[in-house]
This record gives sequence, C-alpha cells and structure tokens, in this order.
Amino acid sequence: MDIRKLSRTALLLALVIVFQSLRLYLPIPVFVSVYMIGSLVNACLLLAAATLGPKPAWILAAAAPVVAYLQQVLPLPLLILPVAAANLAYIGGYLLFAARNGLLAVSAATTAKFIILYLTVTILIQYLGITGKPAAVLTLLLGWPQWITGFGGGVIFFAVCKRLFRPIPH
Repeated sequence: MDIRKLSRTALLLALVIVFQSLRLYLPIPVFVSVYMIGSLVNACLLLAAATLGPKPAWILAAAAPVVAYLQQVLPLPLLILPVAAANLAYIGGYLLFAARNGLLAVSAATTAKFIILYLTVTILIQYLGITGKPAAVLTLLLGWPQWITGFGGGVIFFAVCKRLFRPIPH
C-alpha cells in the first residue's frame, strides 16, 4: 500500500472514530444516533471502497464494530463479528455493482448488509438464549434501521463524491 492510500485510509478511519464518538458528546437519543452515526460510518465505508479499493475498506469495516464495542454500544464482544461481516457485505455489495450503476450498487450493499446482520444477530441471540427486552432491543437496532443507515450512507456518499469530484473551473 502506497503512502497516499495509507494516509487516506487513516483519515477515513479517524473520521469513523470521530463519527462514532459523537454519541458520547452530543445529547441525542439512542435511536437518532443509530441513524445519524450509522449513515456517516456507512458513507465512510463506501468512500473507502470507491476511492481506495476493497482492502482499505475492509480495515474500516473491521474497526467500526470494535470501536462500537469499546464505546459500549455493542453489549457483547461476540457481536463484533456479525457487524464486521455485515460491513464487509456492504462493501462487497457496493463493489459488485459500482461499475454498472451507483444506485443499484448502494441498494445491493444495503440489502447484503441487512441480510447478513439480521440473520447472524437473530441466530446469535437464539444461540445465547437472550430473551425479553435485551433481545428485542438488539434485534431492533441491528434490524430494519440498517436499511435506513445503508441508504443514508449512500446519499451522503453521493453528495461527498459530487463535491469532491466535480470538474474544476478554469
């Protein structure tokens, strides 16, 4: 990895950490922070995948749930793996269709992330015997809101790309 790619990866990783840290400093309700922070982190994943390639994006995909666990957003360390896998699926879904159509790529990414996360978390909850309110909260937070954060990340990503890659006037 060249120094440029490494520094851009580090910059995006720093952004992911800063975005995830917003919940510690801003007095926002949990469900609002899920949508806001999830969308910002997903935008970083897409930006890394589109501009740096899969390997740097994978670093972000693996780091984000570790940071979430350290901030006590993920209640169990075992949840790091499903979230990382879902982030990898998000990147893979995007890269699979990015050359064809941006909207299709974000749709595929969001669908892949939702399916992986929802299935793995549901299976893990059943396997661990988690019931009641904790199970409902985990299933809710790691379920359908992922659709919104996936597409929200895509919207932010497209806006950033439009701004970053617009033609420079002479």
